Amino acid sequence: MRKNLFGGILAATALAMLGSSALAEPEIVSGPPAEPECFVPWRAETAFFKFPAKEGPYRIALANGYIANTWRIQMVQTAKAYAAQPEVAAKLKEFKVVSTGEDVPAQISAINNFIDSGFDAVVVNAQNPTAFAPVIKRAKEAGVVLVAFDNTLDTKDAINVNVDQKGLGELWGKWLTDHLPNGGKILEVRGVAGTSVDTDRHAGLHEVLQSSGRDFQVTEVMGKWDDGVAQKATADAIATNGPFDGITAQGGDTGVVQAMIDANHPFVPFGGETENGFRKFCAKYSSEGLKCTSAGTGPAQVAVAIKAAIAALEGQVVPQEIKLPLAVKSDPDFKEGEDYFPNDSDNFFVGNSFPTCGINFSAQEIMGQTQENQ
Repeated sequence: MRKNLFGGILAATALAMLGSSALAEPEIVSGPPAEPECFVPWRAETAFFKFPAKEGPYRIALANGYIANTWRIQMVQTAKAYAAQPEVAAKLKEFKVVSTGEDVPAQISAINNFIDSGFDAVVVNAQNPTAFAPVIKRAKEAGVVLVAFDNTLDTKDAINVNVDQKGLGELWGKWLTDHLPNGGKILEVRGVAGTSVDTDRHAGLHEVLQSSGRDFQVTEVMGKWDDGVAQKATADAIATNGPFDGITAQGGDTGVVQAMIDANHPFVPFGGETENGFRKFCAKYSSEGLKCTSAGTGPAQVAVAIKAAIAALEGQVVPQEIKLPLAVKSDPDFKEGEDYFPNDSDNFFVGNSFPTCGINFSAQEIMGQTQENQ
């Protein structure tokens, strides 16, 4: 009898665990999603998730990786500013932020710690799109909502929030091919190696250059989306392989232009990101040949990711892949006080809002926050 009783306990425990696991998984439902203007599905076949509703307020964490550039710093500040807004703060019991650098295992460990600590959702800017399979499985089994943004995860078991990063590379490639009908030498200043953003933007750029049928010779350097790193990498490239007929940079663009100025490099067509300093240069030197397209994705996409996590926890329908719009401004349409701000920091990313999601931040609101872990 004792054996039968023990066996019955094991069976009941196993059944309970199976039931708990089933409850942790989102139901696949038909659309439309909650707030369809904000939570836009990536494509027609994108699945829609409906998680079991949890009673709030919620414990949500941001597990960031790389921090040593302006975009990531502003992203962390934006996350804190969003979490502090009264209507958001009312839904949060705790909001935690951790940045772990370029160490992928450290970022995975941070997510595991949040799962073990009973957080309801984890928002992540992933250092590597494919290395997170075990922790994704753990989050799913624990009923933790996992939302990746910017550098997303290669999985159908997490919510991914992003702009078309490959499309951004294509946009820059088209800008260069439109302005260089005879081909030429291109300097490509890339981002952080191994991230999905860098890989996708690079692929989009090269597909357009190659499909043009023109002779483009590309010099690649790693700028880590950082002004100082990109400036030095550009200076070195100009000294060894310059001059260039066109330039594209994924970030750190203000530093890239400064390196051109320091080296007396002629101004050339430039496809770049949305830093305020870069746009100042584009407006100032347009007549001298710095013909720019400035396009990208504001750090405020972290706020959309947090918003999606809250919606999922509330049991609302959300797409598994959410597509956000690009912010684009091109020569000769840079308007002072609208597209760039002379009196604000060079290091501020312009276009840091998603009006369809009710998300908009001033530079002052964001800069009032710290970049430190909390």
